[in-house]
Amino acid sequence: MRVYITKRILLFIPTLFLVTIVIFCLLRIVPGDPAVMLLSGGAGGGEEQEYTQEQLADLRAKLGTDKPIAVQYVRWFGNMLRGDFGESFFYQTPVSEDLVQKFPVTLELAFLATLLASIVAVPLGVVSAIKQDSLADYVTRIIAIMGVAMPNFWLAILIIFALVLTFGWMPPIVYVGLLDDPVSNLKQMFFPAIALGFSNMAFIARVTRSAMLEVFREDYIRTARSKGLKESIVVFRHAIKNALLPVVTIAGYEFGRLLGGTIIIEVIFMVPGIGRLLVTSIFHRDFPEIQAVIVLITVLVLVLNMVLDLVYAWLNPRIRYS
Repeated sequence: MRVYITKRILLFIPTLFLVTIVIFCLLRIVPGDPAVMLLSGGAGGGEEQEYTQEQLADLRAKLGTDKPIAVQYVRWFGNMLRGDFGESFFYQTPVSEDLVQKFPVTLELAFLATLLASIVAVPLGVVSAIKQDSLADYVTRIIAIMGVAMPNFWLAILIIFALVLTFGWMPPIVYVGLLDDPVSNLKQMFFPAIALGFSNMAFIARVTRSAMLEVFREDYIRTARSKGLKESIVVFRHAIKNALLPVVTIAGYEFGRLLGGTIIIEVIFMVPGIGRLLVTSIFHRDFPEIQAVIVLITVLVLVLNMVLDLVYAWLNPRIRYS
């Protein structure tokens, strides 16, 4: 196990290094100069302002974008290893402070979406497997197919449209923190979590159904039934316990995917997380903010994948890493 963990940690280095190179180079290859946007006022959406070439050169020197890409990358990567992501071009604030402020919001949204999806998906999958080829099974499969096929941003728009027409509800402009007012916070995050986790719910339900059907074909299930055990005991004591092993793994991977997939949902529901921060940073050509968000998501996904592998090995003693 220690050898496996060591190998996975060592693999983090080339993976993270490659991601940083790709995102750093792409931002400087695509059209758009941060200095030009700041001087012209284009990033703010107002009227374009005139500027001189001297002002442009001075701002580029201040931002550090006048130097060769290799020099910029080495300087940024070295500072990042020390925990310094630089200063935002547009907001003129330390990027690390923005991450500390925005990331818990995205983490809460992704966790709530995964929790709601699992609470609904697991019973649906279990019922669908127990009542195979029945009306309940067909309804569950239809819901799962809808969830897989329906884009979350379209569902988010439908939710807002329905709430506006029915209850006159609109996404709140002012965000309330979880620790400040838990009730108001959950009210704000509930509908974004539903829109974000609906496709996740459908996928987990399908995996649960498949796992349950596979477990029902095992010899120990037939043995339990031949002993005269009640069907409820067979299902809850023997079948679900083993069928949930792949479900736990899939739910964990989906949670990592949701961390990087909250962008559109946060914009639609005006949730001030790192997804919305990433969108505004791209609009303003704020290189330090974009790079920091991508690196943070990459590190979290890598760590989460390793933790899930270890948890799966702990849940299933037959799995051994060497």
